[in-house]
Formats: sequence, C-alpha cells, structure tokens
Amino acid sequence: MARFLKYGITTGASATAAAKAALITLLSGPVDRVVIPTPIGLRFEIPVKECRKLDDATALAVVVKDAGEDIDATNGLEISATVRLTDDGKVTITNGQGIGTVTKPGLQVPVGEPAINPMPKRMITEAVKEMLPAGKGAEVVVSAPEGEKVAEKTLNAKLGVVGGISVLGTTGVVKPYSLEACRRSMVPQIDIALACGYKRIFVVPGNIGEKITRQFFKVPEEAIVQTGDFMGYMLDKAVEKGVQEIVLLGHPGKLVKLAAGIFNTHHKVADARNEVIAAYAGAAGADTETINAVLQANTTEEAAEILKRKNLSHATFDKIAQRVNSRVAERTGNKAKISVIIVSMGGQVLGMDENARCAETWLNSA
Repeated sequence: MARFLKYGITTGASATAAAKAALITLLSGPVDRVVIPTPIGLRFEIPVKECRKLDDATALAVVVKDAGEDIDATNGLEISATVRLTDDGKVTITNGQGIGTVTKPGLQVPVGEPAINPMPKRMITEAVKEMLPAGKGAEVVVSAPEGEKVAEKTLNAKLGVVGGISVLGTTGVVKPYSLEACRRSMVPQIDIALACGYKRIFVVPGNIGEKITRQFFKVPEEAIVQTGDFMGYMLDKAVEKGVQEIVLLGHPGKLVKLAAGIFNTHHKVADARNEVIAAYAGAAGADTETINAVLQANTTEEAAEILKRKNLSHATFDKIAQRVNSRVAERTGNKAKISVIIVSMGGQVLGMDENARCAETWLNSA
C-alpha cells in the first residue's frame, strides 16, 4: 500500500503564523493556533508554541517550523515574531536575531535588506491586516534565535546572506521533494554571478573544487557555482539564464562521470569512474596490465597515480576532458563556450580540454 509523505510549512508560513498570533495576543489574549492565508488560496491552521504581551503595544509569538517529511535544515527551528502597534496604518517587516541580511546582488531581495523574500512579506502583511483595527499599523520583527547556527548548514554564506537564515516560500507549503528543493536552492548562485557582471562562470562539484578554484586560479567567489551531484541540472539552468562561458573544474571523482553521460553524479545513480578512466587510458596507449590496475583502483586518485607512474596521466585525462566538453556541449545545445579542467585533490592539473589549453594564459592569471 502506498504511503503519502507528510507535507510541511515554509519558514514564510511559520513567520506569518507567528506575526498573526502576536497581534491577536496583543489585541485579545494568547492563542495556541492561528489560521493564515496562503498564495495558493488555501488557509492553513498552524500551532503556536508560545505567545505573550511584552507591554501595552507589543507582543511576541513563537511557531516551530515543521518541514513535514522533507529534508530541511530549518525543520524544528523556532521562528518568532514581535509585533508593535502603530498609528500610521502601515505594516513594516524587518529582521531580528537569526534572520540574515542580503549582501550580494542577484537575489529576490535588494542588497542591504532583510533576507525575507517578497512572498513571505506579502503573506505576513495580509495576515496582519486581517486583524488590525481600523487606522492602525504594525511593525513586525521576525527572528530565529538559532538561525545563525542553522544557516551554517545551508548555502546562505555563499549566496551573500549573512547573520542567519532566509525567510522563504512561494506557496506556504513544503512538498516532501527534498532532491528538487535541494536543486532549486543552488540556482541563485548563477543569478549572483550574472548580477555581478561575470560572463564566465566556474562550475565545480563542491567545496573541494571551489577551494582549488579560488586558491590556485584566483577566481572570485561570486563567479564560482557549486552543483553538488546535480551537474546536469545546473548546466541546464546556466545556459537557460544566458551564461556565455562555463569552465568546468573539479576532481576526477565527479567530472569523469560526465564523459560517460552521467549528469547526476551521485554514486547511487551511476558509477563508472574506473571504467571511464581505464577506457581512455587504453586509448592513450596503456597496456593490459595498466588498464586492469586502473579498473581495480580503490579511488580515482589511486588510478591517477597508476597512470602517472606510466607517464599516461595527462594524455588520459586530456582525452577525458575533451569528451566531457563534447558531452556538455551536446546537452546544452552549444549555447555556451565550455572549458574543462580536471584537478587532483592537491590542485594539480591532471588534464584539460582544448578550450582550456587555449585559455591557459588567463587561467594562470585569473
């Protein structure tokens, strides 16, 4: 019998519920749940953990973020809202402890503003206006006491959100599609690179690739895009957004899979690393003994060492890099110039395609 996964609520919905609960507490007394409006036309009833008056014009409420069965770093996080009544008829929303501030262009929120996206702001405003007395306004401060600690588990720092989490959500609902949510969370890196004026981006699988790109190639952080295992998806998004030049740079443990047309590089999806390296080693002149040794290698680093001892490392990885280039160009419809650089854990270049060799001068001074 099929089991349906439990849906959850976004940080935006949590903040909205906290804001409405705080206002109700101020006007008529504490509540243990509130009903909020959402952009999809449904109204959600959300439990409230705590609410209390702070003074005659101010109240606080706390809601615990429930992500359902989605994998979400903010699941279980306390989101609070402090609401103060004003006489100007306006609803203003700002960030308190644990809610970040935007420091880089390219996101939905301007630089210098609280990291509270437009839709959550709209939700909070609508929910508060439902309860405001005529002629009154409200100042809403959204906080997450543990937000700065939780933000360390996200891409926020790289995206330029400092000081805490972002308040997100376009529907109020968290669907239990954690892989899809993870993929989407990476796309703003491309927006930031474009907003900073970079026409050439460096696409790397993860932290190791980024560290090498910054340390050895002196590439600005904003021009580097991490993909995780979703290399194909991120390449698709890059060309969709108009990126003109893509430099793929990373360890062979991930990049050689692209030569086999494997664009989701998670080992549970497919793993042909040794087979790819062995095949191209053979094409580079390796004998049967060497090919078998590569096939039996425990890691791609070990395979590279085997080839290095046979003076076949560069020839092999150059061929792999060229094949990666053609696979990526085919997938992206030749909409961007592709260069490929395969590096060891220590940052040494193992191989590169023709485009990267032609660009070697600017790479060394980038």
